[in-house]
Amino acid sequence: MSTTNTSSEITALGAAETRRRIVARELSPVEVVQAYLERVEEHNGRLNALVTVSSSALDDAEALERELASGLEPGPLCGLPVGIKDVTPVAGLRHTYGCTLYSDNVATEDAVVVERLRAAGAIVLGKTNTPEFATGGNTFNDVFGVTRNPWNEELSAGGSTGGGAAALAARMIALAEGTDLGGSLRIPASFCGVVGLRPTPGLVPTWPTEYPWDTMQVTGLMARTAEDVAIGVQAVAGPSHRAPLGVALDGRDLPAELAAVRPDRLRLAYCPDIAGIGIDAEVEAVCRAAIDDLRSAGASVEEIDLDFSDARDAFLALRGHWMVVQQHRRLDRRGEFGDNLRGNIDAGLEVTTLELAAAEQKRGEMWDQLLTLFSRFDHVVTPTMTVPPFPVEQSFPETIAGKLMETYIDWVAPTFLLSNTGLPVASVPCGLDGGGLPVGLQIVGRPRGEGAVLGAAAIVQKARPIGLPLG
Repeated sequence: MSTTNTSSEITALGAAETRRRIVARELSPVEVVQAYLERVEEHNGRLNALVTVSSSALDDAEALERELASGLEPGPLCGLPVGIKDVTPVAGLRHTYGCTLYSDNVATEDAVVVERLRAAGAIVLGKTNTPEFATGGNTFNDVFGVTRNPWNEELSAGGSTGGGAAALAARMIALAEGTDLGGSLRIPASFCGVVGLRPTPGLVPTWPTEYPWDTMQVTGLMARTAEDVAIGVQAVAGPSHRAPLGVALDGRDLPAELAAVRPDRLRLAYCPDIAGIGIDAEVEAVCRAAIDDLRSAGASVEEIDLDFSDARDAFLALRGHWMVVQQHRRLDRRGEFGDNLRGNIDAGLEVTTLELAAAEQKRGEMWDQLLTLFSRFDHVVTPTMTVPPFPVEQSFPETIAGKLMETYIDWVAPTFLLSNTGLPVASVPCGLDGGGLPVGLQIVGRPRGEGAVLGAAAIVQKARPIGLPLG
């Protein structure tokens, strides 16, 4: 018998606590899924975060309940409702990529990450909204329309995993799967006040994919807390024979690594503007206040001058190449794509071999520069975003701190520059601005240091709790 009766009470629990109560028989999987579906019914019509709700979610919860009653060992994600980004296939569910060419497409198989989520006991609640083929920092497309920010429905939820972040913040799912090329897990995490981790490329297998040897876009997870991200990534990480790139955990326990991080042993390097493009004064003030609170908690923090602005062209070249590889078999139909995706493909077709070679050289230089810093510091810390959430009708903000941008993508330079490195990077909420909107802090870790990154993120959340929107 449940001791928690309302959908609001159940969905306010963290993922780890929800699993604990299911295992202790204080909650049933059916109660949990019903509670989350009630939140979807209440809020999704306005937010448009979940674009396809699984008709079998309750059946899956009932099946799990029967298995637990018969003695099944509970999985690490037992009974947790998860949202899957609409570029990741889930067998039997509509799978559109946010593209009108695939409006009626239905997936015939699960992605590896979905298989692993299910094997760990998670319940797929549905698919979350994304820009067309996950291209863009604001979540909208011609199939489903725009996703709104739960903190202020007139504002952007970010992108491209904007549907997942908005659904998490509104407590419509407990975990969100997504992808990250230039910040697609970190941008919406910052705008929606949740935690997003870009893991080491290959740690979470990406299959199926048009680009098996991709070292730029990764598959990862978001959750409302760093602890919940850790248990989720632990459950889905590790090589797969279907994905040529693979990074093994090698016995590492990410939740345990997170728990071992202590504030009085943290050595942080803080840089307010790694992109050299400026930053909104209020955003930077919130991040600096968080840094001050970390110092008060015992962390050692040194402000450094870290300028990665000369790596901008490297990312744009690699991103352009990525766009062409991803869409290679559809190039003859790019005239049917939306303006944003088509423009990115056209830019990619102009990238030269020399530009790609220079980009790979720059990635190596950034790697060496950060490894040198990691001889003195545990993490590099920087604001996730240069701007607060902007009006949802805009594709992107036109200015940063009053200055016009060179290109539409410049505003996400603090995230995309770090994608070049292949290092684990998390965005964690570190406070609210004067308008009551979340601000994210980016934490960069040592090679394959996901547990330590999430441990630092957990300390930020403890020092700077922001709560949740919508009640």
